[in-house]
Amino acid sequence: MDTPQALGKYELRGTLGRGAMGTVYEGWDPVIARRVAIKTVNLPENPDPDTAEEIARFRREAQAAGRLTHPNIVAVYDYGETKDIAYIVMEYVDGPTLKSVLDKNERFALPDIRRIMEDLLAGLQFSHDRGVVHRDIKPANVMLNSERRGKIADFGIARIESSNMTQAGTVLGTPAYMSPEQFRGEPVDARTDIYSSGVLLYQLLTGERPFEGSVTSIMHKVLNVEPPAPSQLSVVVPPALDAVVLRAMAKRPEDRFPSASAFAGALGNAIDTPDARVTDAGDATQVTPSRAAAAPARATSPSAASATSTVAPAVAPDGRKRGAPIGAILGGVAVLVLAGGGAAWWLTRSPPKLPPKLVVPAQKLVPAPVPAVPKPAPAVPKPVPAKPPAPSLTARLRTAIADTACVLATVQPGTPPALAGYIGKGALADLRGRLAPLHEAALADALHPLGDVFCDAIAVIRPITPLAGAPDLGLRLQLAGGDDRLHDGARIRPRVTMPRFAGYLRVDYLGHDGSVVHLYPTAADPVQHFKAVPARLLAAGSVLRLGDGGPGQPLWEVGPPYGTDMIVAIASSQPLQLLRTPANIQATAGNYLLGLSAAIRAAQASGVRVTATLLPVDTLPATH
Repeated sequence: MDTPQALGKYELRGTLGRGAMGTVYEGWDPVIARRVAIKTVNLPENPDPDTAEEIARFRREAQAAGRLTHPNIVAVYDYGETKDIAYIVMEYVDGPTLKSVLDKNERFALPDIRRIMEDLLAGLQFSHDRGVVHRDIKPANVMLNSERRGKIADFGIARIESSNMTQAGTVLGTPAYMSPEQFRGEPVDARTDIYSSGVLLYQLLTGERPFEGSVTSIMHKVLNVEPPAPSQLSVVVPPALDAVVLRAMAKRPEDRFPSASAFAGALGNAIDTPDARVTDAGDATQVTPSRAAAAPARATSPSAASATSTVAPAVAPDGRKRGAPIGAILGGVAVLVLAGGGAAWWLTRSPPKLPPKLVVPAQKLVPAPVPAVPKPAPAVPKPVPAKPPAPSLTARLRTAIADTACVLATVQPGTPPALAGYIGKGALADLRGRLAPLHEAALADALHPLGDVFCDAIAVIRPITPLAGAPDLGLRLQLAGGDDRLHDGARIRPRVTMPRFAGYLRVDYLGHDGSVVHLYPTAADPVQHFKAVPARLLAAGSVLRLGDGGPGQPLWEVGPPYGTDMIVAIASSQPLQLLRTPANIQATAGNYLLGLSAAIRAAQASGVRVTATLLPVDTLPATH
């Protein structure tokens, strides 16, 4: 697309980048002769609710950043709209993002890390003092100018204290840098930015992010796993920094630094005192010299004390200390000399006079009678505890399945036992290896193979499916006619049997290309489209027929791309508090599964009954 010539009074001179929602241009303000960056989003003629939310978020970025004028925050100068475009006019930063530098595997020296982090934390402290929480701190949102000073950009999902646009239950952010409370959809405050900044510091120190993997894998680790200490991954990281990073990344917000400035202070102290030990003292992490470095040698005489205090340590021309301070060495020598003198005095002094010998008159000794020694009782052998019985083959098969990722399977009784269920293609070799010592590796081939794209979905529903050991509550899912192989143009008509309790249902179609189609509830149902909460309570054991058509009811047909897809059905005794999503189609599965996982966890914590099942569907080209 050709670059437009102007936006409002601003000349457009080139393109700096493109994204899903719009473009960033290099611009020029002719009135005050200033170079600017202009971030744009397209305005559709009839925006759907999802697009309207994105546009509202864009306006909020201008509002949030526009009230923040600070050397470490990218300044916002202006906001405007045309018939087709909304745009924000920002400070032009003549340097790369921190992400682009890290993507080139460029490593930073400790002074550079300190400077970047202090710039970041200074900008955050300023924004927090004014009631703005960024909520998406990551390398892509930290700009480096020509002097390599850091500037915070993109307040697009910032939470303003007076705003009600982002409430509890909404998950926004970038998974690798998101805090535990963001994953749980809880309200956030400044300590969420502290956590994300800790993740960024971890990456600067080690070259790696603390948690990697799929969205659900990262979420599990953020909520339940402690990352390795940075000094374990890089020998150049002072151990004193470990406690600083791990406190910033504490699971509970109240265990983190109380403010960005406290974080910066602890970081500076740890870098200034690399051999220090770190202790937690109230509001901030305190860094104190180690005992050996802090405590001077004790002088045993005034002369020794003066000897140790009048000699300065040797310093190299570059400012580094050469070896141990001379004063400390002389102090040690003085102590040794005094100690040696004391030993000589002890060895050469006159021996003390002993008292006169006591003379004891001789007495006739009468031998004492020797008592009879009783014979020992015969030893009683201690009972040997019986060895516990070895786990059954069925139990060992269940353990092997539980220890394998991306598998939903149950052990069916029999001689020998059999496996039934589903497994990601990438996990087959892993499960075969676990079953090989049991001489049952071939059992893995009985499982239905699925594309690894569905591993995240399996991880989300695994805790609530009978195939993974959850109670079988009777939820059933199949296609009309019982055929799960559909050719191009065939209708997709799921049949769902409700479990043995009255409840609410959600049915979703996950494509092997990562797309998601919400089959139930649909736009025709009386629901709030942005709540995605089923409005109808379905009777226990009732059958719901989808895809048959009818007034206002949607139809779904098979089309390209062809492959193995998946239908997921979830029933709950109370409505799941899902994220705000469009009522019909959502572009990718990532955010959907992230919100679904949070909703399931919240429901289980509240005692809500939840169960799930899945059905693979093979879609094929038309037969001629």
